[in-house]
Amino acid sequence: MTALVIIGIIVFALLGTPLFIIMSLAAMVGFYFSEIPLVAVSIEINKIASQATILTVPLFTFAGYLMAESGSPKRLLRLAEATLGWLPGGVAIVSLVICAFFTAFTGASGVTIIALGGLLYPILSNEGYSEKFSLGLITTSGSLGLLFPPSLPIILYGMVTGVDIEKLFVAGIIPGFLLIVILSIYSIKNGSGSLSVKKFDAKEALAALRGSWLEVLLPIGVLAGIYSGKTTTTEAAAVTAFYILIIECFVYKDLSLFKDIPRVIKDSMSLVGGILLILCCALGFTNWLVDEEIPMEILRFMQEYLTNKYSFLLFLNIFLLIVGSLMDIFSAIIVVVPLITPIAAEFGVDPLHLAIIFLTNLEIGYITPPVGINLFISSFRFKKPITELYRASFPFLLLLLFALVIITYVPSLTLWLVN
Repeated sequence: MTALVIIGIIVFALLGTPLFIIMSLAAMVGFYFSEIPLVAVSIEINKIASQATILTVPLFTFAGYLMAESGSPKRLLRLAEATLGWLPGGVAIVSLVICAFFTAFTGASGVTIIALGGLLYPILSNEGYSEKFSLGLITTSGSLGLLFPPSLPIILYGMVTGVDIEKLFVAGIIPGFLLIVILSIYSIKNGSGSLSVKKFDAKEALAALRGSWLEVLLPIGVLAGIYSGKTTTTEAAAVTAFYILIIECFVYKDLSLFKDIPRVIKDSMSLVGGILLILCCALGFTNWLVDEEIPMEILRFMQEYLTNKYSFLLFLNIFLLIVGSLMDIFSAIIVVVPLITPIAAEFGVDPLHLAIIFLTNLEIGYITPPVGINLFISSFRFKKPITELYRASFPFLLLLLFALVIITYVPSLTLWLVN
């Protein structure tokens, strides 16, 4: 009987049933055969729901969607071009920075690719970049900001593990910039030679700054408020959402309060609803794994074959890259993190370092074949075959893997600002 049920769940998964449904089925079956009341799941869900930081998820998502739907991308793109466009490969660097900024606030790579792809692709093409490079850059950049505050995966990771979210925000800054720097160097290499190099225009830079300074101040204000102790993360999220609403509706007047805002609320809360649905379903599956002491079984297996921290980290990266290519980041945080956290502690891995390794792996998973979600979003957005996106993003995938090795084996990059 048990074997038939398991086979049935696998068949549903192969037929394309959404992952949260598969996890729910697996959890219910597991609890049924373990004779554990399903009420245990609702108790754990209530613990998550009662955390004040859960409010940051809809607030920051709403703020990010407001910016993506307004003229903010064009204003910030103009500023970035004016300040960085004079570099060899400057337009590509601008693309990396702008995409990272928006992904950090929306927490969704799809929003970044859809909102900014149409702006950046023709600019890159006009500057002489090949189609392959442009597609690979935009596809990769869609998830580039997940290590920067106030990224939703960082917040969710902190909620699940109990690690201080404000420390996680700081821990991700240097690794996040490392990813951008490595991709920027590659962009400079591709931008040299036949591509034109613009001269720096101070007047244009000042004009662009005057046009976007209210939005430029936003991340500075968020971080300053949190780390000065004047606001909590939740309060900063509320202030951010209100601030963006005011400047986009009443200062820049890009959005209509009664015509556009209801649509933005609907779109952004659809994403939040999806995240919370995944959260609840995945939490049930995780509870069953923990109740069955699966993490301890994995630990005993690893201790038999892995002799030190460094071999564990190598195995962990391989495992997480596979997870990231098959599972969305929100499901992975709920299901996988509780399994690896006690194991990593046994091998002496700092919780903050583990968090950044985990999130970097899952960020890379967005462009890892065969089912990296950014690949499919870009394929849909630019109407290109998925195999073409595989080829376009492959050099960027190798560069991110190189950065992952550095982040993994140089923990001071993660811990220096925190300490």
